[in-house]
Amino acid sequence: MRWSPGESRDNLEDRRGSRRSGLGGGGLRLGLGGTLVLLVLSMIFKVDFLSLVGGGSPSMAPAEESSGPVTETTQEAQTVDMLNSSLNSTQRVWTPIFQEMGRQYQPATLVLFRDVYPTACGMGQAATGPFFCPADAKVYLDLGFFEELRTKFGASGDFAHAYVLAHEVGHHVQRLLGIEEKVRRMQRSRPKDANQYSVALELQADCFAGIWGRNGRTADGQPVLENQSDIEDGLRAAASIGDDRIQKMSGRAVSPESWTHGSSAQRTEWLRRGLANGRVSDCNTFAD
Repeated sequence: MRWSPGESRDNLEDRRGSRRSGLGGGGLRLGLGGTLVLLVLSMIFKVDFLSLVGGGSPSMAPAEESSGPVTETTQEAQTVDMLNSSLNSTQRVWTPIFQEMGRQYQPATLVLFRDVYPTACGMGQAATGPFFCPADAKVYLDLGFFEELRTKFGASGDFAHAYVLAHEVGHHVQRLLGIEEKVRRMQRSRPKDANQYSVALELQADCFAGIWGRNGRTADGQPVLENQSDIEDGLRAAASIGDDRIQKMSGRAVSPESWTHGSSAQRTEWLRRGLANGRVSDCNTFAD
């Protein structure tokens, strides 16, 4: 995958040297890595923990207790540079798309943290995986997730990592377009269908990630995708975190009615659609 080193970091907040206390308020959107944990807990305690995760009201973050210099390996520094370039690329893609719709795109912010960090949607934790907080329009990510993605789910490569970020930016796009608000309203009015709406929302974010993959360019105008191998990395990442595969990994029977993100086949299909067509109109997961 192509990316531009040393790009502006105007929309990147590196909080890996920060330590904060407090719980924060509001609900927390479930990230990719947290699905397996909550699914297993739901099955053990017979409580649908997955349904408890969603957008909440904004809360005040507690004051920072301590902050120090960021220590990182050479590999981590390169990953941060790649993510920052990918973030800038996604915003360059969505800005003209919004203009064509008569709207103004508002950039999202990527926040890097370690272990635990307070957000406007509650306490972010490494175990939760990457997530987008609609209350402050920020994507929160602990770089340790990528190691988990590689070792537990067998997905690696720059585009696999960038796909995860583009998926979360896709949730930001849904917020700006009013899609997320409508879905949350429907979930409240039709709680029995809440999981189905959640799946549609997540699959659309996968499709939106594909739109970036197809249209994304580096700072000097080169396509971000170099070859078919990049695409396979992204599709492998999408398939690895399908709800059916996660349920099988937990040793339980596949239970579609409990899905919140979609099956491996669904996730790869919608990512593929975005990659193939690159149009928002081809990402209507709610019609299905």
